[in-house]
Amino acid sequence: MSASTAPSLAPRATVDTAVGRARRGPASRRRGLKHAGWVLLFLLPSAIPLIAFVLVPMVGSAWVSLHRWNLISGMEWVGLDNYAKLLGDPTTRKVFGNTLMYIAGYLPLVYVGGLGLALLLNQAFRGRSFFRAAYFLPVVTSWVVVALVWQWLLNPSNGLVNQALGAIGLPEPGWWTDPTWALPSVVLASAWKDLGFVMVILLAGLQAIPGDVMEAARMDGANAWQRFRSITLPLLSPSTFFVVVISLVNGFQVFDQVYVMTGGGPSGASQVVVGQIYDLTFRYGRAGEASALSWLLFALILGVTAFQLHGQKRWVNHA
Repeated sequence: MSASTAPSLAPRATVDTAVGRARRGPASRRRGLKHAGWVLLFLLPSAIPLIAFVLVPMVGSAWVSLHRWNLISGMEWVGLDNYAKLLGDPTTRKVFGNTLMYIAGYLPLVYVGGLGLALLLNQAFRGRSFFRAAYFLPVVTSWVVVALVWQWLLNPSNGLVNQALGAIGLPEPGWWTDPTWALPSVVLASAWKDLGFVMVILLAGLQAIPGDVMEAARMDGANAWQRFRSITLPLLSPSTFFVVVISLVNGFQVFDQVYVMTGGGPSGASQVVVGQIYDLTFRYGRAGEASALSWLLFALILGVTAFQLHGQKRWVNHA
């Protein structure tokens, strides 16, 4: 082919390519729309409940938070007054403080206890499957049942815990009837119930650690503590991250055990944010303030979770 004819083919090839794309365009778009239609069809069973029971209530709650409403009469527009009132209310600071104190007691207890159980039940011994199932059983038990059982165990007058403490000469606290011990009572019940969940997650993480890594460390002379600190904990960090995130989210939303065991008392000593939302709505008829408080809680949970997701790069080992 001569040099004079070569340039003339380039425009023709470009034109042919453009014509081909134009011809394929409508058919390709139809296939894309058909594919998108099938995707939407398969998503509908999950999307409809999500929209109906999550997104719509969230939008409704945001709208209610801008009004004064007692659930009976019509709503009165107040704008951001509900938020300003809550932020200046000492009760709001108290319930957020109680919630943070609950998390500060609950999270270390449930993690350390769950890790201890996971390490123990990761060993080979007879009856291991039975103990794994037994420790997980409280997780699937109703919170109302668990709270009532612990309310009975921690009964100041005839509870088994105080009887055992008295038998060995230790003080017998007032537990859920004492403002000082009411919140620790809820922490104990919560940690006991959730130990099995944390145990299962961490146990799965332990079983994913390669055995040859442990064997190599053992042959290099590392003792049990050194292997735990330098190998087990770093390789367990993804499971730890998951447990911490889920436990924090659940901790901020604690309600059932508080409602059953203490009702937020005595004198508000164990009242938490979700309990305050419930009281504002159904006891005091201040649904607008309750909705605003729920959005403040949502903002706090979102901020804490975002901070954790940002910080995981520094300490979570995905290797």
